[in-house]
Amino acid sequence: MATDVRAVVATGKGKPVEVTTIRVPDPGPDEALVRIQACGVCHTDLHYHEGGISDDFPFLLGHEAAGVVEAVGPGASDLQAGDFVVLNWRAVCGVCRACKRGRLEYCFDTNNAAQPMTLTDGTELSPALGIGAFAEKTLVHAGQCTKVDASAAPDVVGLLGCGVMAGIGAAVNTGRAGPGDSVAVIGCGGVGSASVAGAAMAGARRVIAVDTDPKKLEWSRQFGATHTINAAEADTVEAIREVTDGYGADVVVEAVGRPETYEQAFYARDLAGTVVLVGVPTPEMRLELPFLDVFARGGALKSSWYGDCLPSRDFPMLVELYQQGRLPLEKFVTERIPLDGVGSAFDKMRRGDVLRSVVVL
Repeated sequence: MATDVRAVVATGKGKPVEVTTIRVPDPGPDEALVRIQACGVCHTDLHYHEGGISDDFPFLLGHEAAGVVEAVGPGASDLQAGDFVVLNWRAVCGVCRACKRGRLEYCFDTNNAAQPMTLTDGTELSPALGIGAFAEKTLVHAGQCTKVDASAAPDVVGLLGCGVMAGIGAAVNTGRAGPGDSVAVIGCGGVGSASVAGAAMAGARRVIAVDTDPKKLEWSRQFGATHTINAAEADTVEAIREVTDGYGADVVVEAVGRPETYEQAFYARDLAGTVVLVGVPTPEMRLELPFLDVFARGGALKSSWYGDCLPSRDFPMLVELYQQGRLPLEKFVTERIPLDGVGSAFDKMRRGDVLRSVVVL
């Protein structure tokens, strides 16, 4: 029997989001019904709303969520009703070529719920990143549920479901930042600030935050930045070199997703240093670099997908670090809002007024 719940839906490009009633099926094989307690407003949701990802409207928005399992279908043996979970969009399949090689963090065929959620008239919804969590309840694949410490605050740990994990993982998993390293982060919104936090948590000696917004630079200090650079007032590459004894950073995380800032990241790293792209470019963007410089500088140029995370490994560990006071996840939450506040949260995001608005149900 399906359940009717309130949810935030984007019905078309350029149209305001709506709080409306949707229909959520009972879980089938390997599926779970989750009562959502909190869900962060991520930039990816805004991209869906603006038609920047696909035109498969209507979209059920929201994906950065935590909640409680209400029911499971046959085969979901690792879950039971009452489990507290953070949702993820990397439910590894176990059988694709990446999984068979033991590289589960690159799974190329992650699982989603088989049954569609719908509007009350039967129109099928496209859930954001296969989750759709701006809703009182949502249906997901059981593998999208990662059990974590039930005493953790859902409005805080739910942020691990996307942006915070992407940023931390970009620095730690993809960039391999570690004790004694110098790490520069270009772009200090939610994902960039999480990269700063990840680098600090990993023991980096210097953590350099770069942005054009003084407010974001100030935010970065609370996540562990040891140096800040206002890119509107200084040459980013020269300023990073100055902080790093003239050499450049061991790891540079580019969290903007633009060719100009990527080029800065490329030249701001030390010889044999690593550039990590975690900012998301748009399809029309092109990058041009002198090919000889790519060869001569050595090192690694990497892209980070979801922070190269494995949710079953990383979520519980990061929640434990948060519980111990070693990872300030709570500082990402700028405001808590109801379901009908998502539209205004998008406006604040566009203006750069918030790190994260979090819908609390």
